[in-house]
Amino acid sequence: MIEALQGHVTLTHLGVIRVEGEDAATFLQGQLTNDVQLLPAGQARLAGFLSAKGRMQASFIVVKRSASEFWLVTSRDLLAPTLKRLSMFVLRAKAKLSDAGDAIRLVGLAGAIAERCAPDAAPWQTSAEGEASVVRLYPADGQARALWAAPAAAALPAAIADSPVLAPAAWLLGEVRSAVPTITTPVVDAFVPQMVNFESIGGVSFKKGCYPGQEVVARSQFRGTLKRRLYLVQSAAGDLQPGQEVYAAADAEQPVGTVVQAAPRAQGGSDALVSMQMAAAAQELRAGSAAGPALQVQPLPYALLEDI
Repeated sequence: MIEALQGHVTLTHLGVIRVEGEDAATFLQGQLTNDVQLLPAGQARLAGFLSAKGRMQASFIVVKRSASEFWLVTSRDLLAPTLKRLSMFVLRAKAKLSDAGDAIRLVGLAGAIAERCAPDAAPWQTSAEGEASVVRLYPADGQARALWAAPAAAALPAAIADSPVLAPAAWLLGEVRSAVPTITTPVVDAFVPQMVNFESIGGVSFKKGCYPGQEVVARSQFRGTLKRRLYLVQSAAGDLQPGQEVYAAADAEQPVGTVVQAAPRAQGGSDALVSMQMAAAAQELRAGSAAGPALQVQPLPYALLEDI
């Protein structure tokens, strides 16, 4: 459980890739794990960008601003390489990709202000507030969260500006507690989407057309080959980091999982999202080595999707 999240914070750890042009939707439809062609203008979805082997290269909150303009909200540390890789596939499509990190402002909203600006409780539902798109996110410990995204020149609404200013660390802990992971550099190419629960949090469409890695994703879902899932864990001691290996205390040789995302707790220790073998979830878990800090598995805040 985290302390009550109330207020707003500028999200400097995230950036935006802007995709524009008459073929923008068609282009993204062939690259991402979710359906953007059927996404109504003004709405948002979670999506992944995969390698041909089905491994996640980046994760996005995809905001469809219009039929010909999309904002891909992603980890800032991955923005440049992801933009470069996506641009390789544009070819003759009438789509222009650009780094819009300085042109678009991202603000996280939590608590009462998130409820006010994004009253629809369903994650990824989006409302318009002037020039801004306000995307409802998954809650953290039952506390509402939302993403406010607008051109940098747009004024922050008075209701948001007058709300308390959140510490960035509090927001990052809320991200972890929501159990919706953001892919960052240390874990690029480490997971198929189901290993981080993407199909259970609205990040994968199994009805859309082809995209890189689709066969691997479908095989993992329908042939029962998936052996790893995302878990929320807590450590009373130790500073957990993305990419750090997780071990079962009884086996010092082979790691059973990998930290995907982590954030420190104000009272000490860390919370983290760990992709690990399902068979290991009930074992005594340690971070870094079989003798490292102990990890306690916490309940996920959402149900896993078992059947399609």
